[in-house]
Amino acid sequence: MKWYYGKLLRVNLAEKSYTVDEIPEELFTNYLGGRGLGSYLLLEHVQADIDPLSEENKVIFTNGFTTGTSMFGSSRYAVFSKSPQTGLFGEATSGGKVAPALHSTGYDAIILEGASAAPVYLEINDREVIFHSAEHLWGKETYETEDTVLREVNTPKAQAVVIGPAGENLVSFACIENNYWHSAGRSGIGAVLGSKKVKALVFYGESKTSVVNPELLQELMKEMAATGKDHAGVKAYRRLGTTQMVAAMNAAKAFPNRYWRDAYYSHWEKISGETLLENFEVKPTACPKCFISCSKKTTVKTGRHKGLTIEGPEYETIFVFGGLCLIPELDEIIYLNDLCDRLGMDTITAGNLIGLVMEAGQLGRIPVKLEYGDVEGAAQLLRDIADRRGVGQVLARGIKEAAKEWGLEDLAIHVKGMEPAGYDPRPLKGMGLAYATSSRGACHLRASFYKPELSGMIDRKTTQGKAEMLIDWENRLTIFNTGTLCQFFRDLLEWPNVERLVYAITGLEYHKDKLSEIANQIVTNTRIFNAREGATKQEDTLPPRFFKEPVNNGQDRITVEELQFMVDEYYKLRGWDDSGYPVHEEG
Repeated sequence: MKWYYGKLLRVNLAEKSYTVDEIPEELFTNYLGGRGLGSYLLLEHVQADIDPLSEENKVIFTNGFTTGTSMFGSSRYAVFSKSPQTGLFGEATSGGKVAPALHSTGYDAIILEGASAAPVYLEINDREVIFHSAEHLWGKETYETEDTVLREVNTPKAQAVVIGPAGENLVSFACIENNYWHSAGRSGIGAVLGSKKVKALVFYGESKTSVVNPELLQELMKEMAATGKDHAGVKAYRRLGTTQMVAAMNAAKAFPNRYWRDAYYSHWEKISGETLLENFEVKPTACPKCFISCSKKTTVKTGRHKGLTIEGPEYETIFVFGGLCLIPELDEIIYLNDLCDRLGMDTITAGNLIGLVMEAGQLGRIPVKLEYGDVEGAAQLLRDIADRRGVGQVLARGIKEAAKEWGLEDLAIHVKGMEPAGYDPRPLKGMGLAYATSSRGACHLRASFYKPELSGMIDRKTTQGKAEMLIDWENRLTIFNTGTLCQFFRDLLEWPNVERLVYAITGLEYHKDKLSEIANQIVTNTRIFNAREGATKQEDTLPPRFFKEPVNNGQDRITVEELQFMVDEYYKLRGWDDSGYPVHEEG
């Protein structure tokens, strides 16, 4: 056995057929798996200039090099497509229990191509692919869909990924859901599945790969567990999960609220992780093979939502509904979180869009009046978006199209059609660079660069050295993503341990320079994908308001010149020309 299968499953949805192809060994040695393999396959198999919702688009699922091993944090899967939200490179990952089941099918990657004439769900195992009618599931919410397909397949250890009504109705930011509350959230790949009439995929099997040096892997894991036992960051995640960021971001005065007008929220304590622990029933939960237990299964104990249970809410959902929409009640945020999960839509984009409607309505710039803090108004708008009804028809096309339709391009906050997460780039200039240069739009995860800025590893207000440090973080986390490894282990896996991890599992004795070279090629592939679609360096920028409107009484701002300096440095260090293609030196 090897650490990879070397097998690619291609499913033709139009013909209800499938083939198994070999994946050359050099793709694994050059890209490792996960994001590396997925971005390569997307570049190779998706032609330029296609409509993301046409049958020419593909959906690609991949395993990482840690998937199926005992490694901590290895229970994540990745999915890739041309994004209907941005028209560019699309990528999403999710935790939960799906990744081990996906790995057990015996494939390193699965490509869905074409489109079914009628709704289907796929049963994929290590022996065959079975096409089931999903006519009875079309229109169903995600929880019911997941329960139904798993009951019908009736196989131990089977796991499912599903879409909801938002995906069926081609909402541009529809996501893929699994285990009820885990979301492959960004880029709108749920809508691509909807365009292909794929309601769900169920994975199971008995296939396994092997670890080249299991003793070294166990030694590394033992050290990680020992370090993590008393690690302050691990303790914070274990106690509060990502909700710890509410207090941290307000302390840093970088918590976006009132639709990006302010960066400090005076009612932040009402929506903090501490308040969640005090007033709700909260039970720590974890993905398989994880000792951090960052997830919080939360039940509302009182009020109109009494008994409502979700896994969450995560910081990003609190920031968009609690901050941008000024809803200072955690039970109401949980209610909106649950609604998004049921409908199958990304909470970051959904909350940003509702915040835009609230702000634009308040300014009298759209014929819609939705007050800040109006929970039921927000809930109804979420339903209207999922059903593409009324104003929801406009918002379902995404922020870029909605802003154009309503003449709000000066007000709307997005990069390349994707809205930022809860880290204001005016106090955190490195996050401005991260948002601007991310291939999938304003992404906070590809480098998690708020961490070095908040911890004081680099002055958050400087521009000097930002591109170099961001690239180092992005490269390391890109290798994480080739393993589809949870980024919350980043403090326990600095470069030396990343080298050991790769060697232990694959036997490839790659040091930092080689791994950085691999990461650079992967990031370059995503940029080439976008360049092929017509994206230019000029689009690696921020919304106009970030340049024009300082926050914190004028103390925090980012200028066009500051961002341009960092972007130029980033391109130079990546070895790109102004089109995003590698510069080939002569001689």
